[in-house]
Amino acid sequence: MLDIHFIRENADLVKEGARKKKIEVDIDRLLAVDDDRKRLRGELDEKRAEQNRASKLIVLAKDEEKQKLLEAMRHLKAGMGETEEQLTKVMEEWQKLMLSVPNIPDMSVPEGESDADNQEVKKWGVIPEFSFTPKNHVDLMVNLKMADFERGTKVAGFRGYYLTGDGASLAFAIWRYAQDFFLKKEFVPIIVPSLVRREAFMGTGYLPQSEEDLYKTQDAEYLAGTAEVATMGFHMDETLSKEELPKKFLAFSPCFRREAGAHGKDVRGLIRVHEFYKWEQVILCEASHEESVKWHDWLNRNTEEFIESLNIPYHTVVNCGGDLGLGQVKKYDIELWVPGENTYREISSASYFHDFQTRRLNTRYKDENGDMRFAHSLNSTAIPTPRILVSIVENYQQEDGSIKIPDVLVPYMGKSVITK
Repeated sequence: MLDIHFIRENADLVKEGARKKKIEVDIDRLLAVDDDRKRLRGELDEKRAEQNRASKLIVLAKDEEKQKLLEAMRHLKAGMGETEEQLTKVMEEWQKLMLSVPNIPDMSVPEGESDADNQEVKKWGVIPEFSFTPKNHVDLMVNLKMADFERGTKVAGFRGYYLTGDGASLAFAIWRYAQDFFLKKEFVPIIVPSLVRREAFMGTGYLPQSEEDLYKTQDAEYLAGTAEVATMGFHMDETLSKEELPKKFLAFSPCFRREAGAHGKDVRGLIRVHEFYKWEQVILCEASHEESVKWHDWLNRNTEEFIESLNIPYHTVVNCGGDLGLGQVKKYDIELWVPGENTYREISSASYFHDFQTRRLNTRYKDENGDMRFAHSLNSTAIPTPRILVSIVENYQQEDGSIKIPDVLVPYMGKSVITK
């Protein structure tokens, strides 16, 4: 959430940011409603002050004068009730409009309508050339009994899957390797809940805009599609000291996404599923643009290094304005090479938000002068499963249908090749 004073003083900049993100929001209406909010609050404050003055006079007054003051007090209370009712309605509209105002993207964010307009900023690795016709991960994994999609659909419905045998072992190996790899970078490990209250989703910006993609329970709680939500809620309504920053979490959780509107995309396999697991990097740092940029690059590079250690070709793109979320200032996507589709597929996103999320979540710290500041927040996927299995299986497939294990995962798998 942006500060209303900032919005008022930089209305044209905020409008331009919304245009670049392709997000519709009526800033002029917000400012008009904010004028009403301030006017009604002022009127209410004046009436309360008058009520206090009248209360003191009533104590001292007698007989007829007292009755006149009491009658005036009744009229005053009735007027206050009307003003409070008006303010309540205005505040409802004000809060709704405030929640719809997007964060301003960084100047370096390119123009664009969708992910098709994202710009490549880095390419790494050698795309494999096969002496045979490569298979896709579905055929490979089913043949090696690493996955069962038919039974997954039977039990879990559309996009259901089982990881079985070496498929499950490979997922476990990646989790253990990811834990060892990322914890060397001084993260605090944390296992977070997936079932999360609405406040944390509002705070991180996933609600109200993305509600259609969330699973909701009977108790008005939601299943999170990323560990970011619960991790950011960890310090909700808390005040930290500057010495505690940066806070660096390596969070793990099951994740759930309805993939609303995506029924025609990636129907087969593990690219787009409803239930998955993810290691997430989350940072809270000082309220400084320079600090945010520094940690953003650091987080993204962590995942690049992890992918490089697996020796999987990838490229990194900077997301265009139309592919940024409500709160993101800037975002990088890392996309891995998928031979079966002859293209790159997203495996990680790294974003920074300035104080957009922490202002909503009321996560603050005291700076060196004792002043209260909202911390800056950042997050980046460390690695998701089972999607990472797609690139591992397809890039490391052998002509006989076996799968070579990446060298760094061999100690965790206990073998170097997956065969029938």
